[in-house]
Amino acid sequence: MPVVALHDLTKHFGPRTAVESVSLSVEPGEIFGLMGPNGAGKSTLIKMLTTLLPPTSGQAHVAGYNVAQQSMAVQRRIGYVPQALSVDGTLTGYENMLILAKLYNVPRRQRLERIKAALHYVGLEAVAQRLVNTYSGGMIRRLEIAQATLHYPPVLFLDEPTVGLDPVARKSMWELIHQLRRDHNTTVVLTTHFMDEADVLCDRLAILYHGQMVTLGTPAALKAATPQPNATLDDVFIHFTQDQSAIEGDGSYGDTSTTRRTAQRLG
Repeated sequence: MPVVALHDLTKHFGPRTAVESVSLSVEPGEIFGLMGPNGAGKSTLIKMLTTLLPPTSGQAHVAGYNVAQQSMAVQRRIGYVPQALSVDGTLTGYENMLILAKLYNVPRRQRLERIKAALHYVGLEAVAQRLVNTYSGGMIRRLEIAQATLHYPPVLFLDEPTVGLDPVARKSMWELIHQLRRDHNTTVVLTTHFMDEADVLCDRLAILYHGQMVTLGTPAALKAATPQPNATLDDVFIHFTQDQSAIEGDGSYGDTSTTRRTAQRLG
């Protein structure tokens, strides 16, 4: 049974359609990628699945619950790392985790051990008492994943998880995502602009363009469906989006601002 299921999911902002009739499913333990130019609807789709935005029409179920009608049940069963920074730099790593433990209603008797275990898992136990504003970008992303998985959610949503990270930190993040799947069978739904990242991480990919899903499949199948011999995911992306994003400047000022601000904070 799919752990994430969408049927004709649609989101309008006034006259503008951000996501149009997207239908797909994600299996338990799958790492599923959403790709597309800025403004294609990836983040809007993630926000609907994490209950931050109500759908205009259509349906979506996450971990067996309707995102519009059973939002609290969905929230208890997901983790979410947004593109923008979601930790407080004036607090220590431990203090950030403690706040999340309280929000997730982790029993008081279990909090210390649960926090220590989560920080150890992401390799931050030794710096738990340091202020987060002294952390590197990679360390901050690891802390955010520790926060998002503190309550052992079956589904983890990651919006551009490696934006602003150097190559070493990016590969370290890839290893952590694979480790979560190996150790806990965590289902991961992520957005990314990096073709190498999608190739390494994702079991399947959906490419969005102007709010519509234009193709879906495994990286190997998508490459095989591209006319160019020995195609790469870059070729797949260009083939299915016709590379209009580079010509049209696809994506709003807000999209660009958020991406650059996140990269600056993590860099």
